[in-house]
Amino acid sequence: MDAWEFLTVLILVFALFMLLAGIFTAYFGSGKSRMIGVLLLVIGLVVGILWVVLGLDSVNVIHVNLASVVWNAFLYIIAGVLGALAAIGVFLVAIMKS
Repeated sequence: MDAWEFLTVLILVFALFMLLAGIFTAYFGSGKSRMIGVLLLVIGLVVGILWVVLGLDSVNVIHVNLASVVWNAFLYIIAGVLGALAAIGVFLVAIMKS
């Protein structure tokens, strides 16, 4: 993984979680916190859309195959979660049997 791929995953995950935090805060917040949620939502949208536009084939400023990077990141996350769940399962079986 080169620096552009790392930066792409970092920025897109940042944008996604800003978007989710903004939606959550805007929906459940009240008063000032609701406005902060809207701001987080807008920041997540702007950062994510800007990075995707910069990664389009016609613009391609970030020099990365965006679809490939997102797909590989998704697979790595799924593999990590499955590995962690398998380890927890083995741990629980070992504890329950002793």
